Amino acid sequence: MIRTPILQQTHLLMAQEDPLQNPDLLRQQECLSLLQRCKSIEEFKQTHAQFFKLGLDGDPRRSGSLIATCALSNWGSMDYACSIFGRIEEPGTFEFNTIIRGHVKDTDSQAALILYGKMLERGVEPDNFTYPSLLKACAHLSALEEGFQIHGHVFKLGFESDLFVQNSLINMYGKCGQVKHSSRVFEKMDEISVASWSALIASHASLGLWSGCLRLFGDMNSEGCWRANVSTLVSVLSSCTHLGALDLGRCTHGSLLRNISGLNVIVETSLIDMYVKCGSLEKGLAIFHKMPKKNQFAYSAMISGLAIHGRGKEALDVFSDMLEEGLKPDAVIYVGVLSACSHAGLVSEGRQCFTRMRLKHHIEPTILHYGCMIDLLGRAGLLNEAYELIKSMSMEPNDVVWRCLLSACKVHPNLELAEIAGGKLFQLDPHNAGDYVLLSNIYAQAYQWEDMARMRKDLARRGLIQMPGFSTVEVKRKVHKFVSQDKLRPECDAVYEMIHQMEWQLRFEGYIPDTSQVLLDVNEEEKQQRLSGHSQKLAIAFALIHTSKGSTIRIVKNLRMCSDCHKYTKLISKIFERKIFVRDRNRFHHFQDGTCSCRDYW
Repeated sequence: MIRTPILQQTHLLMAQEDPLQNPDLLRQQECLSLLQRCKSIEEFKQTHAQFFKLGLDGDPRRSGSLIATCALSNWGSMDYACSIFGRIEEPGTFEFNTIIRGHVKDTDSQAALILYGKMLERGVEPDNFTYPSLLKACAHLSALEEGFQIHGHVFKLGFESDLFVQNSLINMYGKCGQVKHSSRVFEKMDEISVASWSALIASHASLGLWSGCLRLFGDMNSEGCWRANVSTLVSVLSSCTHLGALDLGRCTHGSLLRNISGLNVIVETSLIDMYVKCGSLEKGLAIFHKMPKKNQFAYSAMISGLAIHGRGKEALDVFSDMLEEGLKPDAVIYVGVLSACSHAGLVSEGRQCFTRMRLKHHIEPTILHYGCMIDLLGRAGLLNEAYELIKSMSMEPNDVVWRCLLSACKVHPNLELAEIAGGKLFQLDPHNAGDYVLLSNIYAQAYQWEDMARMRKDLARRGLIQMPGFSTVEVKRKVHKFVSQDKLRPECDAVYEMIHQMEWQLRFEGYIPDTSQVLLDVNEEEKQQRLSGHSQKLAIAFALIHTSKGSTIRIVKNLRMCSDCHKYTKLISKIFERKIFVRDRNRFHHFQDGTCSCRDYW
């Protein structure tokens, strides 16, 4: 919406004049009416000509309305607005504010900051309407230093208590990665609005602080006087998606339905993404099929969602539907399609899609497409073909491509190719601890303990630390995190007692711990103890203690599931008659009645 107090002020001045004494008054009123009815830059130029003819465009009282209409309308032109601005001999605060706001709207944030400097040089005093646009410009540019300076100006001029300025400060600091400053501004506010909460939650979301988003959303709801807006709820949906917090995601969906009369394609796509990544694929499919109009993003979310659940053939069917709709696939869509083939082991289909992408849709493969193909071939055990594809790439292979090959060499033991891939990785990304650990584990699989020790020494010598494995589980709308061998939680004794009970019952199902997964030169008993403390097993035990019989358990892991945890979880789903959904770093596993949806292919 265009801010036009100048129009109102001009009408007021005209109302005080007598038309009989001012023969141009009627023509001036007609010009202003024409200005308000403009729907294109051509119509605006014609109206401007009338202003020019009457000598109104050089008067700040009249030219301000011209600038606002031209700079802030969707059909406007900033170049034209600036030309009008340049004709004003002494532009005031409103005119400067309007041009600054127009530059920000036109995504020319640098020009907005430069104009602010000129505003100060000419002695034009900013007001509280000046700073929200400037802070938005700093946010777009991630210009923290300029943001600090403008915050100082806000404080100096006494606008630090203005609600809109404070909300803009929260947003600016968040976009610049300074969430502590965002929180500090929020905590000092005397008056808080829904926009304040939304800006703070979005600040946490932009940095991937998903747990913090959900905590803030809980604090907002606990006050009982706020009705979350769409922006807030979309940030919460993103948090639920990354944390696998399905229950809270469902509640957020309910809030959207209560607060919004009709969900747009963007929100519906966010819902699809949330449901499929929280394990509720069927709900995601239901929303997708009910969408009256689907765009590329909706199809992409659905194809990728089916891919991570291992339902590759269905993903290819959705892709076919998209093509029949007349939508043209892009490079992102094909990443999802090739990923679907990889997770489902559809080697021939993957080869066909890769060829069709290049020859039919004229999309040149990116490093992501090559990565999907290497992953597809590697998972299928076609390591030599994967290596030949890497050597034939039209671009230099990056660390992701070599890491796919190295991971495949662990699943389908091939020490020779593992050493080649590892050597490339140490050149491309020498500070990634995971690569050293992965190669050392491959040496351990081959019982080459000296080489394993050498890798571990290199890791220590470089001061690299591998991110520890962890699992999260949602219980009663709270997300609980466990790390391997976790003994610091208050319920630690109860969890390990449940582990003991689980393992006692597992013996009757013929479970034998797969100690080959413990890649340390220790005795069998210690290997079994280490397996018992895997984070996934601790999370399952905690959920069995704190959830009702028959309820579904949902777990999110940051690493790939080991084969022992996979076998263990299949049997637990049968013994305790539970559905257990696990999302690891690569995909989803649906455990039920002693089987897994991946059919032991992951």
